Amino acid sequence: MSTTTTELGVKTPDAVKAPPIELTDKAAAEVRRIVAEQNLPEKLHLRLRVVGGGCSGFQHKLDLDPAVNEKLDETFEIHGVSVVIDKRSLLYMTGVQVDFHDDLNKRGFSITNPSAKTTCGCGSSFSM
Repeated sequence: MSTTTTELGVKTPDAVKAPPIELTDKAAAEVRRIVAEQNLPEKLHLRLRVVGGGCSGFQHKLDLDPAVNEKLDETFEIHGVSVVIDKRSLLYMTGVQVDFHDDLNKRGFSITNPSAKTTCGCGSSFSM
């Protein structure tokens, strides 16, 4: 963690950057459950990305990833989950909400992006 020195010579930690996304409590709990099931020795991070594809142009991707590239990635700790977003995807992620649903008709993660102008009919891709 980097520090800043005040006029009086006191070192204080730099402000922690607020995450640009929201990971709901339910989504965080499900990620922690899945990571615990993996039983792997290395730490796994929830990686969010925006990739080209789908009928509207862009798609959100969620993965578990043990690697973080200090030059290309931003890391955030949200509800006990390490979230990694590459800097290019970060341009499209402001205000995104990641949620988890475990209902009778729907089970899985959902990503809501308020910056998306349109979505395709099936809801798996979007345009900006």
